[in-house]
Amino acid sequence: MMLEALLQLPSGTKNLKENITFQLGLIGQMSTTRDINNAWDETKKKAAKQYPDRFILDKRNVLQWKDESVKVLDVRISSINFKKLNELAEKENCTVDALVTNLIFHYKKHQKTQ
Repeated sequence: MMLEALLQLPSGTKNLKENITFQLGLIGQMSTTRDINNAWDETKKKAAKQYPDRFILDKRNVLQWKDESVKVLDVRISSINFKKLNELAEKENCTVDALVTNLIFHYKKHQKTQ
């Protein structure tokens, strides 16, 4: 039922899960959060697989409309660089995320001075 409701939404609609749950009416209101979440996870997979011309399921398992505004992120990193990042983060006593944030900040700062 969720997939049918998803296909009826106009392209570019935001908050897909909430809109579909609203369209389900009483069934959506009476269902448990767990049931809604499980159904939504299955719907995302089916939509991306059956309608690749309309939907993209990104690496974070987020369903998006396939249009020119969506940029697929490059999430590949070599295992060597991943290991180096983890070692450097451990040495600096922070997380890899915090380390990358600092690296980006310093890179941008350096770019402005040139």
